[in-house]
Amino acid sequence: MHYLKRYKLKGGDHLPIHPKLYIFTLYTIPEMKKTIFLGLITISALTNAQQKNITGFTATSTVKELKTEQAFDASLSAPRIGETIKELSAFPHNLGSPGSKAVAEKILQKYKSYGLDAHIETFTVLYPTPKTRVLELTSPTTYTALLKEPALAEDVTSGQANQLPTYNAWSADGDVSGQLVFVNYGLPDDYETLAKLGIGVKGKIVIAKYGRSWRGIKPKVAYEHGAIGCIIYSDPADDGYSAGDVYPKGAYKSEYGVQRGSVMDMVIYPGDPLTPGVGATKNAKRLDRKDAATILKIPVLPISYHDAQPLLAALDGTVAPRDWQGGLPITYHVGPGKAMVHLKLEFNWDMVPAYDVIAKIKGAAWPDEWVMRGNHHDAWVNGAGDPISGQSAMLDEAKALGDLLKTGWKPKRTIVYCSWDGEEPGLVGSTEFAEDHDKELQQKAVIYINSDSNGRGFLGSGGSQALENFVDEISRNITDPQTNVSVFDRKKAQELVSAQTAKDKKEILDRKGGRLEALGSGSDFSSFLQHLGIPTLDLGFGGEEGGGEYHSIYDSFDDYRRFKDSSFKYGVALSQTAGHAVLRMANADLLPFDFRSLDTTISKYVTEVSDLANTMRENTEIENKLIKANDYTLAADPTKHLQAPVAKAEVPKLDFAPLKTALDSLKKSADKLAANWVIVSQTNADHDHFNQMLYHAEHQLLSADGLPRRSWYKHTIYAPGFYTGYGVKTLPGIREAIEQRNWTEAQEQIGVVAKSINNLAVYLNSGSQL
Repeated sequence: MHYLKRYKLKGGDHLPIHPKLYIFTLYTIPEMKKTIFLGLITISALTNAQQKNITGFTATSTVKELKTEQAFDASLSAPRIGETIKELSAFPHNLGSPGSKAVAEKILQKYKSYGLDAHIETFTVLYPTPKTRVLELTSPTTYTALLKEPALAEDVTSGQANQLPTYNAWSADGDVSGQLVFVNYGLPDDYETLAKLGIGVKGKIVIAKYGRSWRGIKPKVAYEHGAIGCIIYSDPADDGYSAGDVYPKGAYKSEYGVQRGSVMDMVIYPGDPLTPGVGATKNAKRLDRKDAATILKIPVLPISYHDAQPLLAALDGTVAPRDWQGGLPITYHVGPGKAMVHLKLEFNWDMVPAYDVIAKIKGAAWPDEWVMRGNHHDAWVNGAGDPISGQSAMLDEAKALGDLLKTGWKPKRTIVYCSWDGEEPGLVGSTEFAEDHDKELQQKAVIYINSDSNGRGFLGSGGSQALENFVDEISRNITDPQTNVSVFDRKKAQELVSAQTAKDKKEILDRKGGRLEALGSGSDFSSFLQHLGIPTLDLGFGGEEGGGEYHSIYDSFDDYRRFKDSSFKYGVALSQTAGHAVLRMANADLLPFDFRSLDTTISKYVTEVSDLANTMRENTEIENKLIKANDYTLAADPTKHLQAPVAKAEVPKLDFAPLKTALDSLKKSADKLAANWVIVSQTNADHDHFNQMLYHAEHQLLSADGLPRRSWYKHTIYAPGFYTGYGVKTLPGIREAIEQRNWTEAQEQIGVVAKSINNLAVYLNSGSQL
């Protein structure tokens, strides 16, 4: 998982340039001043060298915790992390392969050697691998796509056997021929542009650029518009020589590089398509494959820009709009016309084992309270960066904890380390585990802390906003390997330099704390947060390790050591950041949740959706006037035959009063709870009930019915967008209803979200009485 490049799109979407590049936008939080003891309204004076107090710890336990963290840090090793990356990425290890089992068994033995109680939990899941792949240009000239990445002498693992071919998992089988149409990035707005050009894709095969959204959205939208097949390619303007020297001379995608990846419609539900909502155990009840809603209905294939150029060059018809032009040395046309293509795909639809490696350290005081830490181990091919860089950092954390165990140390709460299988095809291993253990997890899980791929650069952090102060304290006390300032300070400096306006820069300067970004999808946090309502963090470093190896045979140790984190010191930085989070949650006397941060964040989201509705109303009124006055037709170039837009129904006024009333209640209850937290922290009473109330609070934000048309997603505040995939939609039920102009549903969802916020407010009030 990489950080720090960002697209900010309309509707509150935050989407990566790199398909797994989760980037975080930070929002204002009122300055919190030091007052008394170690309370949540305390912001301790922190430096890289010393942290006087830790929220949730007494003065005595703070001293003990800092000594524990110092010993933990001393056990971490950058060279060892590098050796582990090399070892675990030495051969292909996709889900269901012999390599996957070998990697899982290596990880299991590591956990056991560290002194953790470890086992493999196996699920049986559907997984397609390619049997036939054919892509041909049949008119006006002929070309047969290579569909292969060449081995390179500079990359020793690039020519290995047992590599998965270039393909998109969860494509349909199909043998189709048709006219080719270029659809830019293949997003809904692009099809609106095509409509203005008078071009449709029904019965045709589309070709789309990677980027601007998760890949699975492109064939989904194409199918909705009647396309019979979808080709996705990486354009060099986005991912290739326009960014820098190509591999192996430089880090960026060569003309033959291909991004494999899942196109599962996991915005409906992630995990095994045949067992939605239940763990994919051996005897689980399964759907028939034809009834699985997340398997696509048309064939989809990723290709290189080497294979894309002959197809795009063959297109004629309308010249593509200027902002659709790419980096290839051709004029991009839209088609359709003489360019005809044949696409044939067949898959092996096998049931395969998914090996989740689970390792525990039993808590000495509260063994039934679990602090969970996870990172996946499966890859599309060798996966040195994605995911082994994160997996290796996590394993070093586990070893450091094992070293502590040898000294007689024990955590107060149980620590659970999870090395997931099957993340790449659709968050399979983590989802099946979460579904199989759902009731136990909702009762016992205090927090789930996730990571994925890791590299050189800046700290990225997202998750449950009640943990913002918690992450701030940790990040202020971790040293950046390159600059020797805290990772908090370096991240803030990067935000200041990148801010586009003086207003934005001032807001960052005035803000004393950081902000956790809302989480969408694309990694193993999804089931824990969005299905079960478990407090969640997602952590990783990146932003200075650009490249084009993602999901290709070139995501190798050779690539990683040259271009990602040659010293492996950012692996240590991740181990420290996530490891300190694990240790503090495991040992805190009083859990460090502050729901005032959550209240501030939800209030911002409510303002956003209210403004969205008002803006749409004003825009619709003006646009309809222009359409009625025939202004679009008069302003258009008559030789281009552009279609005038169609008038849209006026936007009614939505009643946001229930949300605002609920937020008033939440603010009062969050303030009262924060004050009570301080009082409780100064007593010697048993904190068990208070702590349980704190870590169960997020459950109140779940809706039993789930989101419209995708009931698996229960969280009313965060979800992956229906048309963004990885990109988050906040207040998704309301926001997406407004975007789709479904006003009845928008008003209904206002009521649903208001109810969940009221539930949380009432629940937090109960904590004020403890």
